[in-house]
Amino acid sequence: MKEGSLMAEAAIEIKHVTKTFGSVVANDDVTMEIRKGEILSLLGENGSGKTTLMNMLSGIYYPDKGEIFVDGKKVSIRDPKDAYELGIGMVHQHFKLVDVFTAAENLVIGIDPHKKLDRREIAESMRWICDKYGFQMDPEKKVYDMSVSEKQTLEIIKVLYRGAKILILDEPTAVLTPQETEKLFTVIRNMKEDGKTVIIITHKLHEVLSVSDRVAILRKGAYIDSIETAKADESILTEMMVGEKVELNIDRPEVKDKQKRLKIEHLSCYNAEGVKVLEDVSFDVYGGEILGIAGVSGNGQKELLEAIAGLQGTMPGATIDYFAPDSEKKTDLLGKTPRQIRDLGVHMSFVPEDRLGMGLVGTMGMAENMMLKDYRRGHSIFVGKKHPKELAEQIRDELGVVTPGISTPVRRLSGGNVQKVLVGREIAESPTVLMTAYAVRGLDINTSYTIYHLLNEQKQKGVAVIYVGEDLDVLLELCDRILVLCGGKVNGILDGRTVKKEEVGLRMTKLQDDKKAEKGAAK
Repeated sequence: MKEGSLMAEAAIEIKHVTKTFGSVVANDDVTMEIRKGEILSLLGENGSGKTTLMNMLSGIYYPDKGEIFVDGKKVSIRDPKDAYELGIGMVHQHFKLVDVFTAAENLVIGIDPHKKLDRREIAESMRWICDKYGFQMDPEKKVYDMSVSEKQTLEIIKVLYRGAKILILDEPTAVLTPQETEKLFTVIRNMKEDGKTVIIITHKLHEVLSVSDRVAILRKGAYIDSIETAKADESILTEMMVGEKVELNIDRPEVKDKQKRLKIEHLSCYNAEGVKVLEDVSFDVYGGEILGIAGVSGNGQKELLEAIAGLQGTMPGATIDYFAPDSEKKTDLLGKTPRQIRDLGVHMSFVPEDRLGMGLVGTMGMAENMMLKDYRRGHSIFVGKKHPKELAEQIRDELGVVTPGISTPVRRLSGGNVQKVLVGREIAESPTVLMTAYAVRGLDINTSYTIYHLLNEQKQKGVAVIYVGEDLDVLLELCDRILVLCGGKVNGILDGRTVKKEEVGLRMTKLQDDKKAEKGAAK
């Protein structure tokens, strides 16, 4: 069904809009409409131009060509202030909040510097919005005390407070638990019932089918078509998004020649805020298998991987032993830096949660970021550029990284393309232990399945793969064993082939007394 056949009243009409960045065409002659009072999902592969298109509606970018109409009137949106005056508000992936301010104070930042603020009136307005749409938020709570979902809630309240009739949510569930996601969807449905128009940029097809009325597809910067959600399924949406049929089954090869690679015992540690996030964690990791880590966000997943990688301090009494392939000799990794671990001959790769903060240098290009892990190998003080350049080109071609060139700073790439660069670099290291924290977060479905395939390839090569994920369906399909963290403690090690999703979800939120699952999975 083409847009021209739609008779419903349009909230926004986009006509022949083009946006380029240098030689890269982010949006190519896009013509589409967004209806009043609908929940529209905007779907496309990484680099397909979804966020760029919405950034033009929110005043972050200005089109090179084309026209935008709001409520039937041609408009010029040159900055976010223009967008707010037209009733358009966007919640970005990276929140724009002041940490030391309260929720209520963040609502009014930048609205009118000359207007005297009534704190009681602001708090009452905030509570009215929360009651109307189903939010839960304390106006006096400081941002630095908030969880990720609370910060996102505040961002949505902020755009509603400023009068938004059209809300754009960029990857709103990327860092939310299943329970938090369902709460968000309830709020979105409440906003629709109140006549709001909601646009969701997402990669998660099951969420698209769950919450949206209609789906619009972008491919390589161009608008392809839209489809009523009731007439779609995952296969149809994937084919429209990619341009060809994609097999949506995750392989799980049988574990062969299983060898112990890591033994972690009595591991406890604190996070950067001084809160104890891991308590007496013990488990084994085997080469030739994928061990999944499941848990509600903030339950020590990040600190666990960083402790193994030598990036996080631990409390006394812990041990982290590494067993080399075809050897019973163990190497103590506890207290070693990443460089010391490498100097011991331990080939460990780590895809951290923080892509640009810890994984890559945003101001460097792909080739230079490859060089970061290559520069210690040579015998000369001069760094060879040939190997990093070839590796960058290989990753770009094999993973389909959308970039103007391998020298383009990676911070200018979309989030999904940054993740491709990071995952590709770490896998290219030929590790014996590969740890990934949310390796497919922000990736489109086609690239996600490419990553699952790469992880299985590493598993079949005898690599010990640790996969921290937020999608329980993927954990159950991909992983051989699943370690569940709850309150910083191991709450079962389960057989990925036989365990039910409901049991994993229950163990994520409630500590269990029995050890049956752990014993069964350890065999």
